[in-house]
Amino acid sequence: MKFNSKLLAALASAAPFLMAATTAQAQQVTIKFSHFLASNSNFHKGVAEPWCAAIEKDSGGKMKCQLYPALQLGGTPPQLADQVKNGVADVVWTSPSYSTGRFPRTEALELPFTLPPDGLAGSRAMWEYTQKHGMDDFKDFKVLAIFSASNVVISTASKPVMTTEDLKGLKLRSPSRFTSLFLTALGGTPVNMPVAAVTEGISKGVIDGAMAPWEVLPATKIDEVTKYHIEGAANQPGFSQTPMAVLMNKAKYDKLDPELKAVIDKHSGQVLVDLAGKVWDQGNAEARKKMIAQGNKALTIKDADYKAMVKASASVEADWIKQATAKGLDGTKLAAEVHAIGSKYLGK
Repeated sequence: MKFNSKLLAALASAAPFLMAATTAQAQQVTIKFSHFLASNSNFHKGVAEPWCAAIEKDSGGKMKCQLYPALQLGGTPPQLADQVKNGVADVVWTSPSYSTGRFPRTEALELPFTLPPDGLAGSRAMWEYTQKHGMDDFKDFKVLAIFSASNVVISTASKPVMTTEDLKGLKLRSPSRFTSLFLTALGGTPVNMPVAAVTEGISKGVIDGAMAPWEVLPATKIDEVTKYHIEGAANQPGFSQTPMAVLMNKAKYDKLDPELKAVIDKHSGQVLVDLAGKVWDQGNAEARKKMIAQGNKALTIKDADYKAMVKASASVEADWIKQATAKGLDGTKLAAEVHAIGSKYLGK
């Protein structure tokens, strides 16, 4: 009995410490954050890492990220949406455009000549549109942000593309389905190839150039095999943009304590949209400056030629409206809304 009394006393005195350790362990939440770019990419260093640092700080260390760049959890970029939906990852960065037909309302954001060319204004326009019209596309997810990968520029090796006539017959790498439709409507030939293969493809003459945002060009060394880079005026909607999404597993979010949900909410939505937009604009500006300094030519097409491109590619929007309407959506309204919201943010 004497031994048992001592044992009970020891256990009683240790209980508070054991409970505290258990509570601390229960409160510690790890967020598995997966994306498809390298750890030295603009997204990883400029968006993912700061976001993770912010939620850790504001949660008092109760939440921490475990980052998995370059698809370290396996799969491909189009599979990231299912990975986060199924709980393989807790948060992912991907693009709705990788999954044709899965996010039909969001496709309106890819229509040519609808959104401002820069990252921040384009991102704000995308977020406003998504909040008003696109959330039904993401019922299986907790949406943390929808933002713009910024306007594509037309980069070519041997000749500048200043008119619709210049585009005819050119083979250009296209980053998305709608960019391909845009290029086809203008008489060009879109080529689908991994971005890592583009530089070699251009240097060997397999393709004539690529359509991509400024910041992608030095990162992939496309700037070393192209000379001319064509864009519209800064106060006009860009050729085409790709929406990007930061998505969270709904069950993971729902299980968080209210105080931790509040931390996630504080650093998501408009805050995360603005962070990403600014990072993209900075990356574009730095890339553009670097390329001009090394002798590449940044060219702006004339207003008359810009209008001719808008007219020639109008069929892309018309066809999408028909497809959206066939799915039971009001395609005409959604397209009009993208134009109206895009115009609202031009020059801002």
